[in-house]
Amino acid sequence: MATLVFSPAAFLRPKPLRCRLLLPKPLASASSLTPPTPRADPVGGSDSDPDPTPLFLRPASHRLPAAALAAFRRRAAALVPPSAPHLHRHLRWLLADATAANDPDPASRSDPALLRAPLDDLEAMWLRHVRGRRPFQYVVGNEHWRDLVVAVREGVLIPRPETEAVVDMVKRVEGFADGWWADLGTGSGAIAVAVARELGAGGRVFATDVSEVALEVARLNVQRYGVQDKVEIRHGSWFEPLEDVKGKLMGVISNPPYIPTVDLPGLQPEVGWHEPMLALDGGKDGLEHLLHLCEGLSSVLKPGGFFIFETNGDKQSEFLVDLISTKWSSSFRNVEAVLDFADIKRFVTGYRR
Repeated sequence: MATLVFSPAAFLRPKPLRCRLLLPKPLASASSLTPPTPRADPVGGSDSDPDPTPLFLRPASHRLPAAALAAFRRRAAALVPPSAPHLHRHLRWLLADATAANDPDPASRSDPALLRAPLDDLEAMWLRHVRGRRPFQYVVGNEHWRDLVVAVREGVLIPRPETEAVVDMVKRVEGFADGWWADLGTGSGAIAVAVARELGAGGRVFATDVSEVALEVARLNVQRYGVQDKVEIRHGSWFEPLEDVKGKLMGVISNPPYIPTVDLPGLQPEVGWHEPMLALDGGKDGLEHLLHLCEGLSSVLKPGGFFIFETNGDKQSEFLVDLISTKWSSSFRNVEAVLDFADIKRFVTGYRR
């Protein structure tokens, strides 16, 4: 099991508890090499903010009397049900992101506050979170992940704490720093950025996604962390944008959609109502995209190349380890399931022969 060692920066707030996605039902058939058809997602609508810019990146240009901000805090706190005390923490974080002053409790100040959004917008954001079950990360436009503050928005999967272990496993691959890596289905670009920050002069990450919304957010995160020379954003489905680097990659990383379609209605509202189906729906058994990735691996990895896939848990991981170890035994070695910090077999890893 990977041991996670974090280097928290002063600006990082404690991480809230996350929703754990459902484990798949019994596994069944495999799929062909034909790429699965992406499921369309409506992006926008009444649940979207007029300004998609993450709250903490907006200019603080809205002056508000201290008494008005304190009154907002009281109104917002009154909406928190007794069954959800964690929302009080979210309210503090919302106020911290919304104000220019580096103050853990801006609503208690006596001088006027400079806000990054009009008060009416903050009211609407809070209502969408408390009553509409909109994920807090979408409300403020970011997620604290590893030592990064990753911009996110509607239409882009929120990075999970479990996925942080992927970067640690990549760093343990011999010679990883100067290799070429692919992050397939990059989403917000969190993995691509985190890996790129660890690479040497010759290292590179090719970050691909079929979603234009995701690529827009990934580009923002790449630019914010200054790794444009290390990360190349490419549009397309899975291996399709990688024709020119086939057989040259040191590693392939992917956290693909892996929730069985039948389980989607049972997801928590914060997940099922708001996060993109394109990034969640793994087809009949949750394996549709994972099997396609397994089929194409040998064509893009160079000899000795490493792969790591995130899965829905024990059953999927065990199935994939058995499948790769038998069907492609001549192509891969050291294929194994790796535990996450909750002792769930969350990842499948291996090496190209």
